[in-house]
Amino acid sequence: MRIDKACPVVLRKKEGLEILAFRHPLAGLQLVKGSVEPGEPTDAAAIRELFEEAGVRGEVIRDLGSWDSAITGHTWAFHECRVMQNLPDTWSHFAEDDGGHEFQFFWHPLANEPSEEWHQVFQDVLAFLRPRV
Repeated sequence: MRIDKACPVVLRKKEGLEILAFRHPLAGLQLVKGSVEPGEPTDAAAIRELFEEAGVRGEVIRDLGSWDSAITGHTWAFHECRVMQNLPDTWSHFAEDDGGHEFQFFWHPLANEPSEEWHQVFQDVLAFLRPRV
């Protein structure tokens, strides 16, 4: 099976389980994800994307499975990652992707339904992930 996208899943427990997310200046609320390069293992792609999009170094601690997006036609691989530092509640990171964008990071409580600010594909991803984490 060809995996198109890798998604590093970074979790923390505060009042409940939260997942790392960000606001894209043009495309709403999202999770970190990106394309898997030819011949690249999906776990390596997840770690690379976490650093490129969030400026965070991490390591994969477990595979959370793969999922086929009916919206995009892509197959995504999910990997839970442990990060090497304590992350703040919010921060900004300039990512070089698509000419460069400033991403605003935050923690989304997994028990909360995603708002309309989330693109439908990421609403579907959150529904896929909830029972797996």
